[in-house]
Amino acid sequence: MDVDTADRVAQLTAVGLYFAAMLGIGFYAFRRTRDSLDDYMLAGRGLKPWVAALSAGASDMSGWLLMGLPGAVYLSGLSQSWIMIGLLVGAWANWKLVAPRLRAYTEVAGNAITIPSFLEFRLRDRSRLLRITCGVVILVFFTFYVSSGMVASGKFFESSFGVNYTVGMLIVAAITMIYTLFGGFLGASLTDVAQGLLVVVALLAVPIIGIIDLGGIGAAVDGVRAGNRDALSFISGSTVMGIVSAVAWGLGYFGQPHILVRFMALRTPGEAGIARRIGIGWMFLCAVGAVGTSLVGIAYFADAANAGHQPSDPETIFLVLSRLLFHPFIAGLVLAAVLAAIMSTISSQLVVCSSALVEDLYKLVAEKTSHGRNLTEAMFVRFGRLGVLAIAVIAALLALSPSNSILALVAFAWAGFGSAFGPAVVLCLYWRAMTVAGALAGIVTGASVAYVWGQFPIHETVYEIIPGVVASTLVAVIVSLLTRRHDPEIDAEFTRAVAVSLGESSRPDPEPEAARA
Repeated sequence: MDVDTADRVAQLTAVGLYFAAMLGIGFYAFRRTRDSLDDYMLAGRGLKPWVAALSAGASDMSGWLLMGLPGAVYLSGLSQSWIMIGLLVGAWANWKLVAPRLRAYTEVAGNAITIPSFLEFRLRDRSRLLRITCGVVILVFFTFYVSSGMVASGKFFESSFGVNYTVGMLIVAAITMIYTLFGGFLGASLTDVAQGLLVVVALLAVPIIGIIDLGGIGAAVDGVRAGNRDALSFISGSTVMGIVSAVAWGLGYFGQPHILVRFMALRTPGEAGIARRIGIGWMFLCAVGAVGTSLVGIAYFADAANAGHQPSDPETIFLVLSRLLFHPFIAGLVLAAVLAAIMSTISSQLVVCSSALVEDLYKLVAEKTSHGRNLTEAMFVRFGRLGVLAIAVIAALLALSPSNSILALVAFAWAGFGSAFGPAVVLCLYWRAMTVAGALAGIVTGASVAYVWGQFPIHETVYEIIPGVVASTLVAVIVSLLTRRHDPEIDAEFTRAVAVSLGESSRPDPEPEAARA
């Protein structure tokens, strides 16, 4: 066996052990999950703060954290790190402002287990139009989002190990689908924790070992300056509007269903503060590791002795450095971190898709029929598992023929979800006067403006989430003011939810009005 083959076998063995660990966690979650939708879709609202924090972070940060961000900073320097700064600020604000109140309000308002059901219960939408609209939007866009993750995993296997694209994609799709299908939300959350820990360790290990290899921090800084004299500047090559647009990525957090659902699954609203500190700490360490990897890469390949190993694609800087700095088996574990980032996002989105399909669409139709009214919770859980399978199969079929249109949709999804759902969720949590018509108008406006804006060259200067959020908020407020009718029941529930979120009341109303709507 030649050296290259032996190295590849060692790396694949490490990746195989990672896959086995994910399946084991999924089986453990399956044994812990009861036959109820609340348990399967929301882990019975029993997530500990550190689980919720790491799960939210891992489900948020996909392969971009280990490939896209390091590649951008490696190519252009610290001026490309403003997006990460914006994400850190946005994530902190999301945990601080949204998490405790959403956790309290979703239980007070009919024990909602999805964002669409929360909006329906909160606003007393007896037409079901708001819930159906939100469910369809989530289902359609997340199906393509999941597919894009599968495309990334297939390309990762192809570029890292020479494995056929389709084979690599199907392996990742099958393993992620299995542990998500059986383990549900708890399975996705626990695997997210393991994946999040793997990601942060890998991101910190590469630059630390790289600095040691270069001869220390001083030598590393000198190497960065030799490789790119503008690399350590936060403003070189940037414009004011470019920085604003990059930081504006943080606005997207308020409308991401797969992140918001982690808030809803916390044990109590009061634990959101603990989770915030853990989650933001994790994000900060990941950001330091990702940026550090880029800078170490600049210094490492500025040395003539290493120049021959320089990556042809800047986005592979993390992968290339891990192979050069570590034993093949350890390098395999580091490479598995890329898969961890991809798979944690896929699994979270599969659960949200399943909940949208079953809780927000199928269940509403089933309630209209005599057969549907006789369905048990256990049956709906089975339908939820079938939903995971169906979405995974559709996403995998789309990923068999990867195209730019699928991958381009990911860029829109963040702005689209942030523009559509962000203002609606925040206004519902903090403004009593929000109405069904206002929410519907805001959601449709936000998604439409973000999409249309993204079709024109101006989106390269002003990120579409900025006009999307502004338009969605204005329309939602104006339409709500025009359509509001005072409802003492909604006001009383709003007051109760605020009290619960502040810890002034430990229990929600035993008979939420929304349950009778």
